[in-house]
Amino acid sequence: MKTMLKQDGPVIGGVDTHKDAHMAVVIDEVGRVLGTKAFAADAKGYVALLSWMTGYGELSKVGVEGTGSYGAGLARHLRAQGVAVTEVVRPNRQMRRRRGKSDPTDAEAAARAALNGDASGEPRSRDGAVEAVRALRVARRSALKARTQAANQLRDLAVSAPEALRAKLIDLPTDERVEVAARFRPGRLTDPAEATKAAMRSLALRYQALSAEVARLEEAMLPLVAEAAPEGLLAKQGVGPQVAAALLGTAGDNPSRLRSEASFAALCGTSPVDASSGKHARHRLNRGGDRQANSALWRVVFTRMSCDPRTKAYFERRTKEGKTKREIMRCLKRYVAREMYKCIVGDNGPKSPARPQDLVAA
Repeated sequence: MKTMLKQDGPVIGGVDTHKDAHMAVVIDEVGRVLGTKAFAADAKGYVALLSWMTGYGELSKVGVEGTGSYGAGLARHLRAQGVAVTEVVRPNRQMRRRRGKSDPTDAEAAARAALNGDASGEPRSRDGAVEAVRALRVARRSALKARTQAANQLRDLAVSAPEALRAKLIDLPTDERVEVAARFRPGRLTDPAEATKAAMRSLALRYQALSAEVARLEEAMLPLVAEAAPEGLLAKQGVGPQVAAALLGTAGDNPSRLRSEASFAALCGTSPVDASSGKHARHRLNRGGDRQANSALWRVVFTRMSCDPRTKAYFERRTKEGKTKREIMRCLKRYVAREMYKCIVGDNGPKSPARPQDLVAA
């Protein structure tokens, strides 16, 4: 543990978070390391960490790595105590290869990122209805994935089943195939046909149980989405409860943290990234951001392309200009992101201009 005397000016903290322990570093305004210490990743450890940091001087802000995972509890505690928390992304890999990696080094990098402005994003507060919806969506997504897997396995068993079973099930839609297989009453399992029936019945019952679970989760989510969604969001064309839940989850319970609609578009992965070099000026596709939110914007665009006159007219105009359908949908997602930002944040958004890296054209 490295320590120095208490400073007269403000100090900045940095934390590298882990499951069992957090490594903390405090630096001053010119970047000198004042102290390094590890703390338990629990309520008592959070209190001790904050007390230790404030012992070096006035704590201006703390850069925390992993505010959405191992650092979520610490970030909540610091915010509750009135401390400004900055979300820090994983350190640069090239820098790690040159300088090596250790917990104190990562914590120091988090503090320096908060000091020099490389990390300036405010983490989601995770203390309201949006966080409740996010948790339910995790369970729903898992159930949907397992249900799809069960349906695929049932179909594959039908393909390779004895001819009598195959002819009975192969051409049925998924729901009908599940209903038929769930009514099977297999006999002796030494017979391959009866063993196949037993396997199919097990998969069909699993599919039905997962469908009921998905329905229960969606029913539980509806009032929460209605409570969290701003007025008018669910009335937008193409926006249903699941789309609204995905977009609200990206914005968080504190959407005012977003600097501009361009920053929201970047979070959704719909902002073009400048890739100019020499005489070439171009942008490339942004493959980052929240892919669930990106998928939600795609659903809105796909719906509007079939029933919204303005979207149809835009699609026709851009097609005549030589754009492909994929390129047009990327542009439309950027426009929809702007529309959703104005609805979600409304008049509560920040009035400061966006950062240069956030300013992108649709």
